[in-house]
Amino acid sequence: MEDDHSYDLVILGGGAAAFAAITEASHRGLSTAMVNTGLPIGGTCVNVGCVPSKHLLAVGENAATPRENPFDAVQYSDDEPTVDWGTALDGTDELVERFRQTNYVDVANHYDVDVYEGYGRLVHDTIIGVVDGTDEGVRITGEKVLVATGSSPWAPPIDGLDDVDYYTSETILAERDLPGSVVIIGGGYVALEWGQILHRVGVDVTILQRSNRVLSDMEGQLGRELQRSFGAQGIDVVTGNDFKRVRSPVADGGTTAVQEGATVETVIEGDRHEFTAESLLVATGVHPNSENIGLDDVGVEIHDGGSVRVDTHFQTTNPDVYAAGDVIGEPELETVAAKEGNHAVKNAFGEEDVTIDYDAVPAVVFTSPEVASVGTTELEYMDEHGTCSCRTVQMDDVPRAKVVENTDGLVQVVKHHETDEIVGVHMVGPRAADMIMEATLAVKFELTVDDIIDTVHPFPTFSEAFKQACQAFRRDTSTMSCCVE
Repeated sequence: MEDDHSYDLVILGGGAAAFAAITEASHRGLSTAMVNTGLPIGGTCVNVGCVPSKHLLAVGENAATPRENPFDAVQYSDDEPTVDWGTALDGTDELVERFRQTNYVDVANHYDVDVYEGYGRLVHDTIIGVVDGTDEGVRITGEKVLVATGSSPWAPPIDGLDDVDYYTSETILAERDLPGSVVIIGGGYVALEWGQILHRVGVDVTILQRSNRVLSDMEGQLGRELQRSFGAQGIDVVTGNDFKRVRSPVADGGTTAVQEGATVETVIEGDRHEFTAESLLVATGVHPNSENIGLDDVGVEIHDGGSVRVDTHFQTTNPDVYAAGDVIGEPELETVAAKEGNHAVKNAFGEEDVTIDYDAVPAVVFTSPEVASVGTTELEYMDEHGTCSCRTVQMDDVPRAKVVENTDGLVQVVKHHETDEIVGVHMVGPRAADMIMEATLAVKFELTVDDIIDTVHPFPTFSEAFKQACQAFRRDTSTMSCCVE
């Protein structure tokens, strides 16, 4: 017999969008239920995304410190790091479990949210049925429903790929014995972060990108600068690939032939190339988790790419069903998902008509050097206005970068050619992930380059790079004293 339950709000999913939604719902005194589908509660970020990857990036950074130390006064008897990958993953698992408990399970309990475990599916209007799992058979009815099922790694349609074993950013977290070499298909932030993690713990890494530069969705200078830095670190990055086939090379196994490793066959500028490694990692983006959850049955439309169709208020084509997070498409960011989940509840129950200005959402790549970007790129501005007022400062001209001998990178500012308002900031360099917030506020609140110039910045800091790029609109910064305002 089916067990029926009713709530004001029912959420399908258990990640950032879901938890932002339950927080807002609690503030409004709404009864809420959550059906956690797929990953353990907490979703991608805490389980297989931001938390484990940033922890492992820190492990790799500390492992590489002796090898990349720029100071002659500091000597090491053995500059080759030794990393116990199993121990690193044990630490990651402990961190994930702690985050999951304190930031998600305890929060759900605090807000008196009923959490049902199992695969949830919309079966009629705003009714969700749990079709398997611990709570199989339960039917949950909400006045409104929020679909927040997230996304999963996506693999491109390359001939032979389905016949070869490969890692994703999720499955590699379960691998205790790393290969000696890996080929990574992809050139976005996941491919680059994992490429640096694996390189720094001793794996020979080759990154293959389809387009002519990595980070192809960001300002062009950023990808080119990071690729140059990766090359200097010993990470082979090959762009402009036309992938033809993936196969496992055959090795002599005595009486039988044995499939070992992976070979990627590709064409670059008309020439055929093969890249072979012990393992393959595919990091080519994600696909919204919109299939087999009953969207068609309740009149919720999806785009061709699988993302749920929503309006600017996160309402789907079913007026009682809202959607938020990765399942509605780009930008697939944890903080954006949380903001969308919060706004969906406000719009569903408060008719507040709140939206998000996605042009003022920063994007960050946590490699070393870090990459960060917000707002309009130079090319986008040129396409819209036919002109561009842009300035770029190299990090090796920034006093703090020179002092600590960490000078990889640049900062570019794009301003409106008439009003001088800052419309885009793009940077590569140390602390870029932290520096981008000042730039984000500048874009969000339409500050001008003179507003930044007139703001006193502490010296010497990396944040001065942003100010210096703004000063470049007003003077020749190559002849400027450190503290000239």
